[in-house]
Amino acid sequence: MITFEDVTRLFLRAAEHTGITTHPDSWLNVETLEREFESVCHLGPCEEAENKATCRISFSWSPLDTALSLDGPQGVCEFFHEPNETCPHLHTEDVPPLALDLAYTVALNNIPLEQIDLQPLVRMLKYRASENSSRAIETRPSLGMVYGDSGMEVESLTLQQHVELPLWNPESVATFREMIERQRGPSHHGRSRSRWHDDEDETGQEEWLPPLLEEVVADIERVLTALDDLSLSHFTSH
Repeated sequence: MITFEDVTRLFLRAAEHTGITTHPDSWLNVETLEREFESVCHLGPCEEAENKATCRISFSWSPLDTALSLDGPQGVCEFFHEPNETCPHLHTEDVPPLALDLAYTVALNNIPLEQIDLQPLVRMLKYRASENSSRAIETRPSLGMVYGDSGMEVESLTLQQHVELPLWNPESVATFREMIERQRGPSHHGRSRSRWHDDEDETGQEEWLPPLLEEVVADIERVLTALDDLSLSHFTSH
């Protein structure tokens, strides 16, 4: 069984081992009953954070995640009907992943818009973030602008990434039914179970979830390092 607290604990532990400074927060959405987690991450001490690239990571944990963790797919069926071998819920491959949203921000110190060549800067930062991210599905840049004394100024550049972790189906190609059949095995003599985590021989989420989160944290560390190492003055026009 994996809980919201397990995911946040494993992420923070991986970040600590990697040397990333985190500022975590979590809360409960009383309307949707979703648990929500968010953390600002950066390299080095907090006193130097304003001169460093930062990453804001967030995810939501829904009641469906809790049901899947507690009872597996059969637990989801119990909301609607008695579980049975022909239930279509046990044959779906549309297993909801754990979706992580990452936003890397680089401060540009309010550079006047006419003094910076934005196209190569955005292209280079996007390339640096993408090449150092092994699990990101996409990388989308956006600019933070302010109106200063000399006109429009570029305050920051943000690179948004989306990462999906196969939290309930790590093999990606197996259906719920196939997972249950493997967990039962021939030694169970057809015995049915209402909870998939009662089998001592099953491979628990505890074994494969930590490496997934460690991989995400390693990506964050690489991207932050690459962004910190990039000299923004190279792209500033004279």
